[in-house]
Amino acid sequence: MKPALLHPARALPSTGHIGRAATLALYDELSLTPKPGLVTLVDRGSHDDMDAHSFMRSLFALRSYFPKMAQAGSQGASFPVLERLGIEAEQRMLAATGGINTHRGAVFMLGLLCAAGGAVLAEQACIPGAAWLREALCRHWGEALQQRSLRASALPGGIAARRHGLRGASQEAALGFPVLFETAVPVLARAHASGLPAPLARLEALFHIMAVLDDCNMAHRAGMQGLRHGQDAARRFLQAGGCAHPEGLSRAQAICDDFVARRLSPGGAADTLAAACWVLRVCERP
Repeated sequence: MKPALLHPARALPSTGHIGRAATLALYDELSLTPKPGLVTLVDRGSHDDMDAHSFMRSLFALRSYFPKMAQAGSQGASFPVLERLGIEAEQRMLAATGGINTHRGAVFMLGLLCAAGGAVLAEQACIPGAAWLREALCRHWGEALQQRSLRASALPGGIAARRHGLRGASQEAALGFPVLFETAVPVLARAHASGLPAPLARLEALFHIMAVLDDCNMAHRAGMQGLRHGQDAARRFLQAGGCAHPEGLSRAQAICDDFVARRLSPGGAADTLAAACWVLRVCERP
């Protein structure tokens, strides 16, 4: 059975629209505050080497990459082609930020999703609903991603994944980003539908992601103890009512202060939140 379409009567987006939505989604994530341990427009979180200016320079450098990935996906590009585009984008990011890794995870995750969106446009001539996106990603590049996940990575997140037995970025991608499509997107959609303001809906989704994601960035910075501490903090926040509780924002700020004191930064969760914002921009919103 084919996945159900979302809003089939709407005009189809272009590959350019799909790519621009990725840049906007990354700004959605950056502009969110409070945000535990992560860079916002007003603070550095747990980072000494980057701030909002670093992120904006990075976004500017990456603005042409995401439409290129959507176009490549629409043309049936092989994984090596997508990988080469990603490597080139990383180089532009590092040149713009003076060597600071602001968006490597997003280059990988959102780049693949844009390619999947382009593939759906070309193959189905329909709006790329979430189920279609996941199916196209796995069908076109799942095997290559699985092979990539078996190769030893020299990047910090890959090293942490091997050391601690976590599901790294390539494995998460090979499975069709289960945390994104099974947790982040449904939670964010429900939070919007419940009437939560957009920033609170994003914050609610971020805590749901933090509670379940094998965040290799957290494990790299603080080991498994740090990762489990972050997951437990997110679960307690949600169990206490989350962002809908009258004291939700103050409780979130207390977790932010704790993360900064411990030097924790859930970078993988931030990338997944941005990806969820992208999915809703592309699939559900005019």
